[in-house]
Amino acid sequence: MTKTKRKNLYPVLILLLLGSFLLFSTWAAFQAAGLGSKVADADYYSKGLRYNTTLVEKRAAAVLGWDLTTTLNGRTLDFQLRSRDGSAVDQANGSLYLAIPGAAENIHLPLHEVAAGHYRIELDAALHGAIQARIDIEQNGARLNRQLLLNL
Repeated sequence: MTKTKRKNLYPVLILLLLGSFLLFSTWAAFQAAGLGSKVADADYYSKGLRYNTTLVEKRAAAVLGWDLTTTLNGRTLDFQLRSRDGSAVDQANGSLYLAIPGAAENIHLPLHEVAAGHYRIELDAALHGAIQARIDIEQNGARLNRQLLLNL
């Protein structure tokens, strides 16, 4: 009688399991390293903190029916602010915030009213490229916020 020796499959299964684990770990590391950040807005946290306040201000501006027209002529940024009936919204306070790539903080520029409902900002000649900007205009508790992308 010949005895056949039964082969032990456990070491092969353990090696196969370890190999699968290493292969999956390598794939996961490449996926994590290559995707980059999915955050589109660097200021998302502060905007989230102001969310309720911003909604109230937007509702107030919508009730007033404000319409903001923006034009860029060379280095001059002009804003026309009109109410629902087409009349100029004058004596509003406004600011333009520029997010310069590589700068430590945003640049704050106040709006200057040159005529009733017509606000203007002269941009510095050193600014160039695509710059994200935000304009805030406020009058009597109503606030209008707009995001802009300037190509200088």
